[in-house]
Amino acid sequence: MGYALVTGASKGIGKAIAEKLAAEKFDLILVARSPELLGKVATGIRERFGVKADWLSLDLSVPGASQKVFDWCGEKGYSVQALVNNAGYGLSGPFEKYSAAENLDMMQVNMSALVHLTRLFLPQLHRQSKAYILNIASSAAYQAVPLLSLYSATKAFVLFFSRGLRQELAKSSVSVSCVCPGATDTDFPNRANIGEKGMKAASRLNMTPEAVAFLAVKGMLAGKGEIITGFVNKAGAFMAWLLPKTFVERTAMKIYE
Repeated sequence: MGYALVTGASKGIGKAIAEKLAAEKFDLILVARSPELLGKVATGIRERFGVKADWLSLDLSVPGASQKVFDWCGEKGYSVQALVNNAGYGLSGPFEKYSAAENLDMMQVNMSALVHLTRLFLPQLHRQSKAYILNIASSAAYQAVPLLSLYSATKAFVLFFSRGLRQELAKSSVSVSCVCPGATDTDFPNRANIGEKGMKAASRLNMTPEAVAFLAVKGMLAGKGEIITGFVNKAGAFMAWLLPKTFVERTAMKIYE
């Protein structure tokens, strides 16, 4: 296997996906903000799975960060076979609670960096006999979520971008997959400032990062286009399509009030 580049790889779903890819004998390029955590993850992966694992500490909310990742990989001579756009976070509460800069930073990580990395690495992926793009969206991509309005919109973008790109590349060697996890036992609720009511609701449905990663990597390698993790999340996506949007959105908002 060639190299798999995983963003947001220092913990949570990103770390679990990196470990699952290592078990499939991909060498790894790990990208996240924390050099201490990245170093520990890379060392652990090398020791457990016997693959190469290098890392780059970088904040993808900074414009130009994606180009730095691409240039760094070029300088190292790394040829990427799988691109995993996992980095992302949420901001909960009323839209006006956050400054324009805070909202734009989240959009930069969740959408712009993902698009930029995809465009930069796509020519390289085309040169592989088989290559993969795995984008991490969310079960929130299937509906508007008041009090997570901008976050859910960014994840809807990721899902629809992935769907469209998959069709564009259908006759190529590059497979595009999008995984849409629901509540997962990660640091997401803390960074998103989810309230106590939302935390309790999520805790009843939490999947482990390892379970999400297993389904994500399995689906990616099988060439599956869309991966919704867990029966409850699949049912939720169906109900969001079936029921009146106003009812679905008001029900979702009650979780975060």
